[in-house]
Amino acid sequence: MKLTGGQVVAKALKEYGVEYVAGVPGHGIWSLFDAFLEEGSQIPFIQVMHEQSAVHMADGYFRASGRPMACSTSVGPGAANTIIGLATAYCDSTSLFYVSGSPQTYMHGHGTMQELERQQDNAFPRITEQVTKRAWQANSVEVLPSIMHRAFSAMMTGRPGPVHVEVPMDVQVEAADVTIHPLDKRLPIGVAYPDPKAIEAAIKVLLNAERPVIVAGGGAITANASAELTRLAEKLGAAVSITWNGKGAISEDHALFIGAVGQTGTTCGNKITASADVVVSVGCRFTDWSASSYAKGVSFSIPSAKLIHIDLDPREIGKNYETEVGIVSDAKVALEALLAMISDADSRKMLSRRETFLADVQKAKADWRAQVEPRENSRETPFTSQRPLMALRKVLDRNGIVVVGSGNTQGSVKQSFPVYEPRTHLTSGSYSPMGWAVPAALGAKLACPDRQVAAIVGDGDFMMSLPEMGTAAMNGINVVFLVLNNQGYMSIRGGQRKFMGRHIASEFNRHAGNGEPYSADIAASARAFGLEAWKVEKDEDLESSVKAALECGGPALVEVIVSRDAAGPFATGWWDFPSPAYYEKEQAAYAEMRAREQHL
Repeated sequence: MKLTGGQVVAKALKEYGVEYVAGVPGHGIWSLFDAFLEEGSQIPFIQVMHEQSAVHMADGYFRASGRPMACSTSVGPGAANTIIGLATAYCDSTSLFYVSGSPQTYMHGHGTMQELERQQDNAFPRITEQVTKRAWQANSVEVLPSIMHRAFSAMMTGRPGPVHVEVPMDVQVEAADVTIHPLDKRLPIGVAYPDPKAIEAAIKVLLNAERPVIVAGGGAITANASAELTRLAEKLGAAVSITWNGKGAISEDHALFIGAVGQTGTTCGNKITASADVVVSVGCRFTDWSASSYAKGVSFSIPSAKLIHIDLDPREIGKNYETEVGIVSDAKVALEALLAMISDADSRKMLSRRETFLADVQKAKADWRAQVEPRENSRETPFTSQRPLMALRKVLDRNGIVVVGSGNTQGSVKQSFPVYEPRTHLTSGSYSPMGWAVPAALGAKLACPDRQVAAIVGDGDFMMSLPEMGTAAMNGINVVFLVLNNQGYMSIRGGQRKFMGRHIASEFNRHAGNGEPYSADIAASARAFGLEAWKVEKDEDLESSVKAALECGGPALVEVIVSRDAAGPFATGWWDFPSPAYYEKEQAAYAEMRAREQHL
């Protein structure tokens, strides 16, 4: 069949099951975009207001559904605007397909409009190599079918991640006799199973555990391993803690759930996990944020605790902590293998030894609730950051999806907003850019149109993607945006105050930062885009406004005025942030904690 390069891309995406493409048109890609109008290649196109948002939208779509979405931009600045989005997906292991244009092949190196060429001709793919699983340049129509199936293979097998295919302007319009390669003939069947010897070794460790804790990371959710993880916890009598991206791997109303670990974990999650004699890590990378910068006894104690580390990527095994048993495997089948080797008699024997441990768990959970509930139930205004979360949780469906921005909002949701199912809490736990949550929520709603979706963001985060209110309105994407407005970057201000004793550029104030707090009227801005919107400053209006937004039948926004001084989560862990030598207050405490780090 004679197809242009643009037709090859569009037809392959359609045949490979892609349901949406998001992006911004430009001269370097419009010939490829035109192919989406061809019969047999028609895919709904979501025009966004900024190219970064197109990638974040595809990211949110995958996190909510496990299915890849495509995004596309022109050359030069349009392409460069995707880098934050690609880096976010790469660091958090989320799959998406990105296709961009480039100058004509015969113009590479001439310094044509929007070409990067001083270090290397047409150098943009060299940039995306650092933030994708693989990047391709298709310099002829004939190679495109092969590139397309290889890109999907890279994206959909092994550790998930984004891919990039660059199609030059001349290749988009030239035609050749080519065939789209059927994807089912190019992909492996099944998933990676664990080595039986590794499972046997893990069982020996587990049978002797006295204080076992399972730590669920994002890999547990990607592998759809929540049911197996919960059953293993019940069979072992193990507590379960979570990372940011592992939130939802076990229902938070389960008796064995202890909360999150790390700098903004719960006191319970950190205390019980740090006291474990055996830690089973399921799809967790042990980042500094989740591991309290590896300070012994804060979130983890490895050693003396023995680590059973399950991960699909062998590079993660032993990277940050020494490992008693490393298991390279899909998380779901690894947990199934462990369950199959624990008899009912073994389970009863282990559970009979858990009385003291489980009593410690329940006390730690009660202590945490006593600490956090005053903020969650406070009726003071401006609000604590936790109070609006309680209002949303009360009216949101049990399987409703929350998409959470960075900063104080991210930590507060982790601590105070319970979720009960996998893929109902989405956040960027690694690269953690501002501006991610709003477009990611739009992607989540496209993936799950019959579910409630709410984006929870601070005002600083929201301002970086405010124009996407237009995307929601134009496309009828019915997301509720809950904006916690504290007039600034309060998580940054808090860090500056702690580590420097003062702050700069982290409050939105009039008169060059020295006057009254400044804020745009966010609710009015949303109305200008065509959304229904509410501004909440009184407690009696909070729950009813959130409920009305969820029920209004269109995209909506609720702006909640939040206190600057009660704006964040509890910092229950530790984060290695060096303090300037001239700020003496923090030096001794920093040196003490730095000496406890276990990663070197």
